[in-house]
Parts: sequence; structure tokens; C-alpha cells
Amino acid sequence: MQPPPAEDLAKLIQPGRVHRRLYTDPAIFDLEMERIFGGPAWVYLGHESQIKQPGDYFATRLGRKPVVMVRDADRAVRVLHNQCAHRGALVVATEKGNTSEFICCYHGWTYHLDGKLKAVPLNHGYPSEFDPANPNVAMLQVSRVTSYRGFVFASEAKSGPSLEEWLGHMTTSFDDLIDRAPEGEIEVAGGVLKHAFDANWKVYFENLCDAAHPLFVHRSSIDAAQQQSDAVYSDGSGEIAIRQMRQNGAPYSFWETQVGIWTTPNGHSYLGDYHDDSKLVAAMQDPVFRGYIDALEKKKGREEARRILEVRRWNSNVYPNVSFMSQFQQLRVVYPIAVNRTAVHTYNFRLKGAPEQMFRNTISFANTVNGTGSLVLTDDLEIYNRLDMGLSSEGAEWVQIGRGYRSDVADSHGGRRGKNSTSEVYIRNMYDAWVKLMTQTGGASARAAA
Repeated sequence: MQPPPAEDLAKLIQPGRVHRRLYTDPAIFDLEMERIFGGPAWVYLGHESQIKQPGDYFATRLGRKPVVMVRDADRAVRVLHNQCAHRGALVVATEKGNTSEFICCYHGWTYHLDGKLKAVPLNHGYPSEFDPANPNVAMLQVSRVTSYRGFVFASEAKSGPSLEEWLGHMTTSFDDLIDRAPEGEIEVAGGVLKHAFDANWKVYFENLCDAAHPLFVHRSSIDAAQQQSDAVYSDGSGEIAIRQMRQNGAPYSFWETQVGIWTTPNGHSYLGDYHDDSKLVAAMQDPVFRGYIDALEKKKGREEARRILEVRRWNSNVYPNVSFMSQFQQLRVVYPIAVNRTAVHTYNFRLKGAPEQMFRNTISFANTVNGTGSLVLTDDLEIYNRLDMGLSSEGAEWVQIGRGYRSDVADSHGGRRGKNSTSEVYIRNMYDAWVKLMTQTGGASARAAA
């Protein structure tokens, strides 16, 4: 299928609206896989704690490409194309493990941990021009791989912005997550929650920082939580679940005065509080949280602990494929599968040096918000599927993303922010990045003119 030319792609984005084809056209999706996930954008792959020792590996995806993140014998982090150079078979079929070499189960071709070919059975049977030492006869390494404080990203482009240039001010969201650990380290722990839905990958990111939807989408669980007695919980996670549901039921006056939305260049954004730590730490009187603060102050000092706790970011969206909540140690990785099929994997982090109950609360929160049987995710999945059904049918051609554009203001970090958190500025910001990457030269902006 022939992809649309750059000028036609730019026309699909107009001030305050985008064409529905961006969510439904297979040719556009194919181009996204090529120019966004296979281009100069930095795509999140995993955390270094998932491959602690030499030989540890973690299989994941870079757009459509299956890859393996591995720590080699010299402890360097490598990212290899998970494909045998013989007949193209997937070499690594398990999600994680430890090995001294990679062996293809089809014909036994064997590779070093850096991807170089190690052994070829029946090597004498190949023609004279076949050279096992040819660097292209290998599990090829991804062009650029680097990490920011343990978070590993890759880019298929041989040149382009560095990772820190790509992240910009969003490095402070990663800092926020790591700084919350008394010992200054975090690790992936507690397993992974996986789900998939029948809709375009972009609607997931559009929902994560949408402060206007909880009051409608999560109405049933809000009502149940508001009716629940504070004295009755089924288990230790009950209080966390009820607090989350009640928060979703906050009136618009809360979202428009207490919460803000910020954007930065390259499509990133974060949702968070305007106010300081004192308004949200009712848990200060909780002995577990009090113990955590004591551990933080002991390691980092009282003033630094206060500074850390006063950062109140909720969802941080790092374009194009990862979103995390530093306060709750949750991270979600988005895997586009097809134009109307998306998978999401959710990971939890343990804060080293924090009380063990803090991690148990992290798991409880994950089950409440990100589990496939949770009161939150099931509502959102219904909306995603309805979006796909509506966008794929005849009806309005344009999707409206203009809320708040007249009141958006420039931000000191190179992006824009909404007057309040119900602005759709973060969607417009993602499409600014989208059109730049898709056309390779820039073009029309999704940010509406005042």
C-alpha cells in the first residue's frame, strides 16, 4: 500500500483538530513504524535492572522489530536484532533469562552475546564466498543504544539528537522516580501486567494525561467507592483502591485549580499538581510512610527529602512509547501491533532502601489501576474499543483536540502548558512531534493559533 506523501500527511493535522485517518489508515500506521519507531526517535526498551548480570537478557520490541537487550561479558548493554542470519528465524523465544550464547533452534547457528556469529554447523557445505566473519552475518546490533539513569532507549537512525536532547526537560521525571529511592537506586520487580486492545496506539497516550475523562469513564467505580465505609476494607489493598476511585470522582473545580498539564518538545508531557507536598501526604501519619520519610531523610538530608517529596507528577508521557508514575513506581510500555491493535506491558519498581510495605503498596496500586481485572483499566479498555469502532465508521471526519488552545501559554522549558489540566495541549504537542517525524521536515502544527 502506497503511503501518503508528506504534504498530504501535514494536511491531516489542522488547528485544533486531526483527521480520523490518523487512527484508522494502515498505510499511515506502516509509515509510523518506519519513521517514528524506526527513525530518529528514541524508543524505550527496558531498565538495566532487568539485565543485572553478564548473560542476562530481556526480549522486547523496537517498533515491529523483535530485539534482545543483553548484558555482555564486559557488562556492556547491547541491543540485538532477534533474528538468525541463516534463515531469519527468531533466535530468542523466551522473554528473559541468562545464557552464555544465543543458539538458533532451527539449524544451530550460534552467536556471542554481542551478536557476532560464533559457530555454524556444516560450515564446509557453504559456497566459498560465504564468510562467517562478515559483520553483517550476525544478530545485528541496533544503531544507537544508550540509557538515562538506567532506563535503556534505542534509536534506529544512525544520526540524530542524543537521548538527553530527545528527552529534554523530561529527564526530571526520571530523576523524580529514582530520587525517591533512599539509596538512589530502583529495580524492576513484582512481575508484569499485560493487556491488549483493539484500537490505535495513539489513543492510549491521549488518555493517560486526560484529566477530563475520569468523572465519566470511571463513574461506576467512583460511586461504589463513595458509598464504601472507611472502616471496612477487604484486605490491605482496599484503602489504596478506594482512595484512587474517590480521586477519580473529584469535580472539575479540582482538575481546573489544583492540577496542571505541561508539555515539552518532541511530544512529551506530564500531568501533576500545582500545590506542594503538604496537600497530598495524608499518609504522613501512616507509620509505613513515616518510616520511608525517615529513611529518605537519613540518606539525603531533610531539605533534599522535602524537595523530592514536593515534586507531585502523576503520568509522565515520554513519546513515543513509555509512560510512568514516579509517585507510585509504575511504568507502562506501549507496543503498536497494527493500526487497530495495541499491547501494553506494565512494570513496577522497588525503591531500594524503602520499607518493604512501600513495595507492597506499589503492587496493590498496580492491581487497582493497571490489572486486567481492575476497576480502572476495564473502563478505559471499553473506551479504546469504542473509539476504534466510531473512528472506523462513517461520520465526522475530524477529531477535535482544541480544548484549551486559546489559554495555553509558553513554558520555560521550550514547550507549552495548559491554563489547567483539562487542556488538550498535550495531544496537540504529540502531533507536533508526529508531523515532524512523519514528514521529516516539519510542516503544519497541531497547536492551534490563538
